[in-house]
Amino acid sequence: MRSARSLAPALAVFAAAACSSVHLHQPSEPAPETRRAPSTAATLGIPPGHLPPPGQCRVWMPGQPPGHQPRARSCDGIDRTAPAGSWVVYRPSKDKKVVQVRVIDERRPGVVVHLRVYDAERGTLLRDG
Repeated sequence: MRSARSLAPALAVFAAAACSSVHLHQPSEPAPETRRAPSTAATLGIPPGHLPPPGQCRVWMPGQPPGHQPRARSCDGIDRTAPAGSWVVYRPSKDKKVVQVRVIDERRPGVVVHLRVYDAERGTLLRDG
């Protein structure tokens, strides 16, 4: 009986510790929904090796991996066949330092709604029209 009495205080401390909350400090990192990624409008987001050669175009589907994008080709008629929500990426042969992106409407294939010009090396937005 005596050993049960001597265990009672230890059990009470253990029970109190189990019921209390323990807060460990962890480095604060913003929740995923509050983290701000650069807007695709502000940065091109296309790896330089996947840009079309100067004088050619490429349909780019934002959100698709680079290896799953259509190949670069002639610019003839490419706007008309571009799927809704895609970009038509063009490298002018006269100014290889820029990339022109014609943004296709989200709901209407082949309808250009924006023309953006990016720095080809940095991928930063130069003009939005």
